[in-house]
Amino acid sequence: MSRLIYTLLFTLVQPLIWLRLLWRARRQPEYLRHLGERYGFYAHAASPHLLWLHVVSVGETRAAEPLIRALLAAFPRHELLLTHMTPTGRATGSELVAKYGARLHQAYLPYDLPGACRRFFRHFRPQIGLLMETELWPNLIALGQARQIPILLINARLSAHSQRGYLRFAPLVRPMMRQLAAVAAQTPADAERLTAIGAENVRSFGNLKFDADPAPEKIALGQSWRTAIGRRPVCLAASTREGEETLIVDAFLQTLPPEALLVLVPRHPERFDEVAAMLASRGVNSRRRSSGLPDATTRLWLGDSMGEMPAYFTLADLALIGGTLLPFGGQNLIEAAACGCPVLVGPHTYNFAQATEDALACGAAQQIGSADAAARAAAHLLGDHATLDRMRAAARAFSQAHRGATTRTVALVQTLMGNGG
Repeated sequence: MSRLIYTLLFTLVQPLIWLRLLWRARRQPEYLRHLGERYGFYAHAASPHLLWLHVVSVGETRAAEPLIRALLAAFPRHELLLTHMTPTGRATGSELVAKYGARLHQAYLPYDLPGACRRFFRHFRPQIGLLMETELWPNLIALGQARQIPILLINARLSAHSQRGYLRFAPLVRPMMRQLAAVAAQTPADAERLTAIGAENVRSFGNLKFDADPAPEKIALGQSWRTAIGRRPVCLAASTREGEETLIVDAFLQTLPPEALLVLVPRHPERFDEVAAMLASRGVNSRRRSSGLPDATTRLWLGDSMGEMPAYFTLADLALIGGTLLPFGGQNLIEAAACGCPVLVGPHTYNFAQATEDALACGAAQQIGSADAAARAAAHLLGDHATLDRMRAAARAFSQAHRGATTRTVALVQTLMGNGG
């Protein structure tokens, strides 16, 4: 009954979903492409031996690359379908398709409507499904179980805040969680919270994002930027969210030494123009990445590019992780650590609580309470080369120490598929 009510409500809000697509398409026309796939209509043929991995957007798609590579190696007779929910995720997935060839395919996951999900399963007939992080769709999971397709929740995380939210809908959530074949949580705390909302067969495997190596060409790009920019101190504000950019610009440009370069990279590409307009309104001497490298007089470089975050981390002496100054829960600091970049984080880190706690404990990160405090800390650290060197070494060690989730996840998939390759 709970799933029926959920389905009726989801059906009723479809006009609002279309309005949202139209609204987003003003800045990203890609939102209006492949619309049929969002309702389970697919053009390309499906392999009879298919693994299915759902990765929502850019971060999950990048984090999944080591798993994609390992699955293709462990199951040489199979092909792999990547599904996404956003155009940016699909664009990132296209890079992987080009890299790994004909055995890797991609499509949009349909909306969680029974008819759309039935068409998805009828067309692709996957032998197993892997959902990344917190992608929980009641109809999709129920219909997968009805077709005897094992569906796993992998790299799963659940904050205490989200746990309370799910428990408010326990009659819908608990049956859905029991229908999962297994859950691979990032941390023991995540495993405990997932069990509390009804999941069974839960184990803690670690975070797949630790297994993702920065692309060598992106590291080389960052090094070339460093050479071009010279010895100027560089502070990066990475993956910033709405409302944070003004706080960062106002605090950092007043506090950092005048020779320092502030690099600002918003999380969402549809906000690049909005942030550029804000900088112009404040009279900031800035330049966009799409317009070229900063010169000696540029105070702020706006990173309006996709897929280059490892290059920005390689360029920077220090990074402030976005989403942590305001209550967004924080973005991923693991990629920064893999690039050997010391980080500052604000007070809001619940999306990556364990990783943040471990980074703080080993000295790879420092936590601050506000944009002003972050600016003061950055100004101090940029002049303290010995501390920055220690933080860089700690970041690399932290990154290496937490690897292994990919191997454990592939072993679980092999077990559920009867060890068949």
